[in-house]
Amino acid sequence: MAEVTAALVKDLREKTGAGMMDCKKALTENGGDIEVAIDWLRKKGLAAAAKKSGRVAAEGLIGVASTSNAASMIEVNAETDFVARNETFQAFVTTAAEIALMVGEDIEAIKAAPFPGTGRTVAEELTHMVATIGENMSIRRARVLRVQHGTVATYVHSALKPGLGKIGVLVAVESTSELGALEILGRQVGMHIAATRPDALDTSAVDPAALEREKAVLTEQARASGKPDAIIEKMVEGRIRKYYEEVVLLEQVWVHDGESRVKAVVAKAGAKLTGFDRFQLGEGIEKQTGDFAAEVAAAAGVGA
Repeated sequence: MAEVTAALVKDLREKTGAGMMDCKKALTENGGDIEVAIDWLRKKGLAAAAKKSGRVAAEGLIGVASTSNAASMIEVNAETDFVARNETFQAFVTTAAEIALMVGEDIEAIKAAPFPGTGRTVAEELTHMVATIGENMSIRRARVLRVQHGTVATYVHSALKPGLGKIGVLVAVESTSELGALEILGRQVGMHIAATRPDALDTSAVDPAALEREKAVLTEQARASGKPDAIIEKMVEGRIRKYYEEVVLLEQVWVHDGESRVKAVVAKAGAKLTGFDRFQLGEGIEKQTGDFAAEVAAAAGVGA
């Protein structure tokens, strides 16, 4: 059983928006397990549905690269946003994305690949750059998508320069339709994904554990209405459909018109989406926060 600390209560409060005492009780009742506590609060009607927090907690850049039937995306982290504006760092991320396109998304394979024009591997070049710039850096993750016929579209939101930014999206579009039209469609889908953050391509790809968890929460909420089981079952079915519309790409409402479903837009274009991914810089990494005054005092030797 995990200790219910003030930090744990604070974390739960940030994730759910529930009151402090409710968060403390939820954690106490559920052995300090924050995920179970989230469900407990939702069943009591004290919290909204918990989405992945996606708190941006690390700096650096997302880079993308593409060829005629494939595209890659990579995240390279650094300690400060200042480094993201360094041309040497930007060039490294661009080259690392191009290397991922050639060798695949395995991080160790990317690190072991030769870095052009240096006589060093990617890992060695990263070490050299750390020594030169003076900040810790790391290659966090990479993704490569390919198609047989069609295109893998890329989209970078608020790009610092072509192919570099803080949110990147890959979209695999299979079709024998005219390539220019497919690329436009793919970019539009990429913009949609950047905005809506779907978890799955279609309903069959939804994580079964996440679906069962959602059903359990929705069932408890429906039972609170006091209605018969048959009505509760229909209520849950309706809410699961709504859940799919929130987390499944093809079931979502197309952000570009606010009416159509993504699946209808893609079908009308004579295409099929076979995969996608979305990287947001620092997503899921907890950034350390400290007392700035204390840091200054420590640096000055006060209280040492």
